[in-house]
Amino acid sequence: MASRAATSSGVDRAVLAEWYRRNRQRSRALFDLLVGEAYYSQPIALRHPIVFYEGHLPAFSFNTLVKRALGRPGIDERLEQLFARGIDPSEADASTRTARDLWPARAEVQAFADEADARVLAALTSDDLDRPGHPLLDRAEAAFAILEHEAMHQETLLYMWHRLPFDQKRAPADYRPRVDGSVPRAEWIDVPAGRATLGVDRRSIPFGWDNEFPSTTAEVAAFSIARHDVTNAEYLEFLEQHESIEPPLFWEFPGASRRRARREGGYWRGMFERVPLPSSWPVYVCQADAEAFARWRGARLPTEAEFQRAAYGTPAGVDRHYPWGEEEPSPRHGVFDFSSWDPEPAGSHPAGRSAFGVDDLVGNGWEWTSTPFAPFPAFQPMASYPEYSADFFDGEHFVIKGASPATARELIRPSFRNWFRPRYPYVYATFRLVKESWARLTAVRLS
Repeated sequence: MASRAATSSGVDRAVLAEWYRRNRQRSRALFDLLVGEAYYSQPIALRHPIVFYEGHLPAFSFNTLVKRALGRPGIDERLEQLFARGIDPSEADASTRTARDLWPARAEVQAFADEADARVLAALTSDDLDRPGHPLLDRAEAAFAILEHEAMHQETLLYMWHRLPFDQKRAPADYRPRVDGSVPRAEWIDVPAGRATLGVDRRSIPFGWDNEFPSTTAEVAAFSIARHDVTNAEYLEFLEQHESIEPPLFWEFPGASRRRARREGGYWRGMFERVPLPSSWPVYVCQADAEAFARWRGARLPTEAEFQRAAYGTPAGVDRHYPWGEEEPSPRHGVFDFSSWDPEPAGSHPAGRSAFGVDDLVGNGWEWTSTPFAPFPAFQPMASYPEYSADFFDGEHFVIKGASPATARELIRPSFRNWFRPRYPYVYATFRLVKESWARLTAVRLS
């Protein structure tokens, strides 16, 4: 029975194995962009040095699926423990795990990765991965967890690569940031009161992370939402009136104080080169600065439920699987799935518009909400990765929704939730504004 092409729930083993190969190929390509000493550098404080992640990705897959789920013997206990956990280290960890002499040579890391890959692929192609009632293999949970885990880490790797000096990475031959496009006209779209679906039923999708379950609904009052994300041009106006606000980490002003952003001489730090600050791109900022901008404009950030309604709801009350409908995600719908190293002009993918007429709700940058990251009612930690969400239900992280240019298409689903601390500045995250709708305000006045 172990040689069946599909698991008992119908998941094709060949599809899982091909997904794993595709993940590993993309990860290797990302590491191959690095030059020399970048491999042992730590471009983001409180993240591990880069060397850690080349070992962590195969180690997590091997530890989770082969060792824990299938009960097979290990490869190298020292390396399996060293590369086990990829969460940002604490300050104490960071101070003791940054020295180069504490890390293996790259050849040793790659040899370990090759062996881990071989054993993971053997399991994906030959083992019974779906065992009803098994704590890690029910509905092939461990297999899906390792696949989505690597896809998510590829995005976080790019956050790190973005902070590296340009001479420590190789630009692809076709790297051409799309800087054309005018700043879209500001528009407000009224979304009527209705119901938003949060989360999803565990049996209705092949896999989801524990914070996506179970399905619940929220009644959402009428609101108005900006059709477009806040652009660099709009945010620059804010900075010019607030010298105490630092420019976004993705902006550079050579020869000028960072506290005095100027229209002349500003740059966007692209992945591989600086480009004159593109006015039409969505601004990438931390949640705290997005909140400050919203207050300045007399508006606010959307709640998670408001985002869900604007993105996946319809005037008829039937939810869509994607903002644009049921068609599978493609480059015409938005900037995601590694289709670009940088953002593109806001509003340049009208095919991805939601039923209410809102642009870029998926792609071109995650979107901050005002909702603290918390469990839905009846939350249960997942057996294959119990600390995945529960460690962050602390009131100090906020939900972000949508997708960025570096979000894998497999993660684009209505229930997927991401989260970061409000002052974490490295994320490819933008925001849009929300305010009370005219109809709601009128109703309140009349009452």
